[in-house]
Amino acid sequence: MKMSEIEAILKARRLFDTASIEKEVEYAFASDLMSDVLAFALAGALLITGLTNIQIIRTATMLDMTGIVFVRNKRPLEEAVTLAKKLDIPVLLCQMSMFETCGVLYQAGLKPCPIVHEESN
Repeated sequence: MKMSEIEAILKARRLFDTASIEKEVEYAFASDLMSDVLAFALAGALLITGLTNIQIIRTATMLDMTGIVFVRNKRPLEEAVTLAKKLDIPVLLCQMSMFETCGVLYQAGLKPCPIVHEESN
């Protein structure tokens, strides 16, 4: 599914125009804990979060994430928007809760990032 389709499904608002809005997304990861994102999200996944600071953009960049959806009608800080625009990372604003956003996208066919647990001896 393309980022532009996600935008339509969520009735989200795009913060700025970007060619990357047509990138394909197969997986999504939702969290407000960046340590969990770094530990469990897949490269190329969509990030769903309610955090609004610049670290969200830096984390998404480190994992080469396809885009970011900010939930609960939150708007990222201006410095985060500026960096996302510079790095061509699509940013969408969604009015739904994180739970509802994940449910809607899952129902539409977006897959969750698989959580791989290390086997303990």
